[in-house]
Amino acid sequence: MVRPSDSPEKGSARQPPNFLVVGRIVRPHGIRGGLVVEQFSKLIQSLRPGMEIFLGDTTTPSIITSIRLHRGRYLLAIEGCDDRNSAEEWRDREIRLESGEVESLQEGEYYHWQLLGLSVCCEDGEALGEIAEILETGANDVFIVRNETGDEVLLPAIESVIRDVDLERGKVIVHLLSGLLPTKKGE
Repeated sequence: MVRPSDSPEKGSARQPPNFLVVGRIVRPHGIRGGLVVEQFSKLIQSLRPGMEIFLGDTTTPSIITSIRLHRGRYLLAIEGCDDRNSAEEWRDREIRLESGEVESLQEGEYYHWQLLGLSVCCEDGEALGEIAEILETGANDVFIVRNETGDEVLLPAIESVIRDVDLERGKVIVHLLSGLLPTKKGE
């Protein structure tokens, strides 16, 4: 139901941010300028040789020459990064992708940036708060819904709980299963 793509970068619930962070360069790899990348988003799987990416805060694109999965992380090579010293300059930098490069999703699938900040209410109209965070658990995502006083409710992103997502109205309608009651701040 939910497809991750975002990062801590901010965007509205309906308009994508200019850039989506897909990973972070952990360290150099080898002596030929390879980069070890930690994945933040499944969007990293859409990166291909020849694509433009942005590293750190730079506004100049880097061109991917190769990318592959290696021991649970990705090995990335970019044009102009030909030795270990030049690779070291990119350590701890985020990898950003222009939002226009992001693939379209099927109906009923959403990127995190589309959902963050949406108001959440029960089927009976009771307001629960806004989607403040989204946890990726493997089985399904979990929405952390927080109200103005800091009370939270954790909602699994499954069909029996998430009844409707209306991006135009900025609203998510949910069905609270027993045990999904809000917790007071500090509990």
